[in-house]
Amino acid sequence: MARTTSIYTRVEPELKKQAETILEQLGIPMSNAVGLFLRQIVLQRGIPFEMKLPQRKPLSYGSLTEEEFNAEMEKGFDDLNAGRVVSSKQVREEIQGLYDL
Repeated sequence: MARTTSIYTRVEPELKKQAETILEQLGIPMSNAVGLFLRQIVLQRGIPFEMKLPQRKPLSYGSLTEEEFNAEMEKGFDDLNAGRVVSSKQVREEIQGLYDL
């Protein structure tokens, strides 16, 4: 058997729980998943997925000037008046379908 070493890490409990649920469905123990991740780092000589900042960050009220806020509100009213709306029921159904909820 190959020699092994231990890695200790701290993660948010909810993140760990969610990951364990998915890995269990895949039949992969957490330790194997971590090993796969580390092996990919070695093989790809870097993080095995793209890491970048989002193109557009979400808007927050506190970061907008009054003019920017008014412009965003106008966009929303324009969408509403043009019929570019989706009901909360449609949103819920789409999320449930995407995430098997």
